[in-house]
Amino acid sequence: MKPFHIEIPEEDLDDLRRRLELTRWPGASLDAGWARGVPLDYLKGLAEYWRTEYDWRAAEARINQYPQFLAEIDGAQIHVLHIRSPEPEARPLILTHGWPGSIVEFLDVVEPLTDPARHGGDPADAFHLVIPSLPGHGFSGPVTGPGWDYPRIARVWDELMRRLGYDTYLSQGGDHGAFISLELARLAPERVAGIHVNMLFTVPSGDPGELAELSPSDFERLDKMARFDQELSGYMKLQATRPQTVSYGLTDSPVGQLAWIVEKFMEWTDSDKAPEDAVDRDTLLTNVMFFWLTATAGSSAHLFYEARAYMQGVFTPGVLPKPVPVPMGVLVLQPDFAPVRSIAERQYPAITHWTEVERGGHFASLEQPAAFVADVRKFARGLR
Repeated sequence: MKPFHIEIPEEDLDDLRRRLELTRWPGASLDAGWARGVPLDYLKGLAEYWRTEYDWRAAEARINQYPQFLAEIDGAQIHVLHIRSPEPEARPLILTHGWPGSIVEFLDVVEPLTDPARHGGDPADAFHLVIPSLPGHGFSGPVTGPGWDYPRIARVWDELMRRLGYDTYLSQGGDHGAFISLELARLAPERVAGIHVNMLFTVPSGDPGELAELSPSDFERLDKMARFDQELSGYMKLQATRPQTVSYGLTDSPVGQLAWIVEKFMEWTDSDKAPEDAVDRDTLLTNVMFFWLTATAGSSAHLFYEARAYMQGVFTPGVLPKPVPVPMGVLVLQPDFAPVRSIAERQYPAITHWTEVERGGHFASLEQPAAFVADVRKFARGLR
C-alpha cells in the first residue's frame, strides 16, 4: 500500500484548455432539446465554463485531504481512499462507484459516514470507509489485460479489505458497484456482513400469475426499464461490443468525453432541463476529469465488454440470480430505474431492508447525500 496524492502536471491542464479552445463543432441538432443527444448550445456553454472558470486545483485539494493509496492486486493498480473514523468501534464499509461515475460520487458523504457525531448523528453509526476506483477507471487504470469482470473485481476488493486489516465489512454500491457488491456477498459471506445497493434490476419471470399481482405503478417501472433497453442503452451496447473503437474519439477529444458522460447525467438524474438541476456543475466536471486526465475512457468501457455474459443473465426472463447469502438492503430513488419490490424480493430472498425516496436518480450519494447516509446507517444498524 503506497501513499498517493493526485498531482496533475500543469501542462496537462494547459493541453486540456487548448483542446477545448480548438474544438471542431458539429452543426446544431435537427430539433430542440435532448431527444437526439446533447444540445449544441448547452455543450458549448459547458465546455467554455470548463475551459475558463472550472478550478481543477480546488477539486484536487479537496480529494487530497483524504488518505489515498495505490495497491497492486492481481496485476492491477488500485487507487483507493481509506478514511478511518475517529470512533474506535466504527464498522468497515467499502463503497463502489459505477459508470460514468468515480470516487467523486462519494465525497459529500465521507464526513457524515465517518464522523456522525459532528453531523448530528449517533457515534454508534460510524464507518471506516474504503473507496476504491474501479480497475481501468481513473487512477486505477488502465488495466493491461482481459478478464476484469465483476467476480474478479470482487476478489480484488476482498483482498484489498484484507490488506487494510478488516476481517469483516459491509459493502455498498450502485451501477457496476451494485453487481460487485452482490458478487462480494457470494464470494466471501463469512467476511461480508451485509450489502446495500442503490440499483437493482428485476425482470419478470414470464409467469402470468406474477404479472397479475402487479400494480399500475409497478408496470410503469417495467415500462421504464423497457425504454432503457430500447432507447437509453446505446452507450452500453457500444461499449459492450466495440470498446476499443469508442475509446479513440473519447480519449482524443475532451468535448467528446464531456458529451458522452453528461448525456447520462441528464438522462439518469432527477433533472428537468440540464444535469446541473441535480448535480453541481463543478462536481460534474470533476467526475469528467477523472476520465480525461487518466485517459481511461477506453479501459473503463472494457468493463462492459467483460460483463456481457453476466448482464445477459440479469436481463433474461426466468433466470433467477444466484443466491445472496448475507442480509441485503435496497435503496430506491424512484426517478431512477426502480425495481419492482415484489419481483425483487422473490428473486432476492436475502432482502431485509427496503427504502423508497421520491426524489433523486441514479447517482444516489451525489443527488441525495442525506437520504443516502441515513439509509446506509439504518441498514447497518439493523445488522448489529
